[in-house]
Parts: sequence; structure tokens; C-alpha cells
Amino acid sequence: MATNIDSRALVSPKAVIGEGVHVGPFSVIEDDVTIGDGTWIGTHAVIHSGSRVGRECKIHAMAAIGGPPQDLKYRGEPTTVEIGDKTVVREFVTLNRATIETGKTVIGSNCMFMAYSHVGHDCVVGDNVILANCCALGGHVHLGHWVILGGLTPVHQFCTIGDHAMVGGGFRVVKDVPPYVLAGSEPLIFERLNIVGLRRRGFSDTSIEVLDKTYRLIYRSSLNVSQAVARIKEEVEQTPEVQAVLSFIAMSKRGIISGYAHH
Repeated sequence: MATNIDSRALVSPKAVIGEGVHVGPFSVIEDDVTIGDGTWIGTHAVIHSGSRVGRECKIHAMAAIGGPPQDLKYRGEPTTVEIGDKTVVREFVTLNRATIETGKTVIGSNCMFMAYSHVGHDCVVGDNVILANCCALGGHVHLGHWVILGGLTPVHQFCTIGDHAMVGGGFRVVKDVPPYVLAGSEPLIFERLNIVGLRRRGFSDTSIEVLDKTYRLIYRSSLNVSQAVARIKEEVEQTPEVQAVLSFIAMSKRGIISGYAHH
């Protein structure tokens, strides 16, 4: 498939453009950029130096990839943003490159960034992640695989959201959201297991039951988190999913979201 660069686009001769890439009119691709085979770039997109875009991505109008971090300490050091394959970047999305603290912002494959969403510097985003319109990730946020964020959701810097978690639209994330859960309400709390998402992705009924038991101990008992963890280790089958929950809690720096208040 031939590469098709519109004559009205500005593409640096130093950029590395793969086979079969389409670049629409008035888009700008700067010097230190790599674009993978088969990627489609629409009109008026800007791909800044330091961007590494995978294969078969779709980058729509007015998206800005690899812009400098919105961090007052940043002094123009060379850093990158790396985007996996088959990721879709819709209109007016901003994906910033990193500060020198980590050197790279990393975004997985098969992700979907809806219009106006933002990924801040030094973030790490897994595969198959969806950010609905106007989501904003502060710096150093980590999203696991298959995370879905509803529209207008801001995520505080340094927060982590675990694999297969879903956060409803318009809720602020200021603490870590453990894997496999559905979170909502203000302030953000554990609502229930993300059962629909887990079933869609082929988790067995047994896996879901074991996770349900795990989260009942964490959120529906009168135990604190460390007591709940001890009970889970004693009473619940240690499936890979349960171990993922326990390791997420052990690694959490900001603390995990709460459950409903007990009365």
C-alpha cells in the first residue's frame, strides 16, 4: 500500500514514515517522529518531535501528539511519547510527552481516546483502554489494561487504576481504583464488581464469584483493608485475579477508594 502524504501537509524529511501511511492536508509532522506502517493521520493534526506512533493508528483532526509536558519544571529536555498499534485518537486530543523523571509517556495498543481527552506527562496507559470525551489524566497516572473512563472524568496525578476497572462519567478520581471494579459516586467509591465487562472479556463464572467474595471482604464487611487482606489470604482461593487485587493494594501509594459508609 503506497504512502499518501497530502501536498499541503508539512512533514519533516527527518521524520521516519512507515509504509502505507496517510497524512491529510495541513497536518504537521516534526523532525524526531516515527509513524508506523498503515497509520492514518487526518487534517490539521500535529505530531511533535519525540512522538513514536505505532502501526495502523488513526489520528483525527486537531489532535496534538507529543507536545511538551504541562509542568513548570520542564526545561525542554528530549523525552518521548510512545503509542502502540491500532490506537484511535479523536479530535482535539492531547497526548503529552514525558518529563525527564521517567523520560517517556507510554500508551498501549487498541486504545480509544475520544474527543478532547488528555493524557498528561509520564503517564502509563495499558492496552484496550477507552477514555470517553473530555477525560483528563494528570501527570504520572497509571491505567491498567481494559480500563474504561466515562466522559468528563479527571484523574489526579500519581493515581493508579487497575486492569478491567470502569469509572463512571463525571466522577473525580483522587485515590487508586483497584482492578475489576465499577466505581462511581462523589466522592468516588467502589460500587460493585465490573461484572458486565468481565463477562464480555471471557472471565468464567467461578473467577467472578471468587472476585466477588474478595471485594465483599474489602468493602462489605466491617474490616479495615489490612484485616480484609489477611482474611482474603486465609479464606479465598488464590486465583491469579485475587493475587492481582492483593498486589494492587500492597503497591498502592495513594490508598484505594472507599466503599459505602457502614451504618
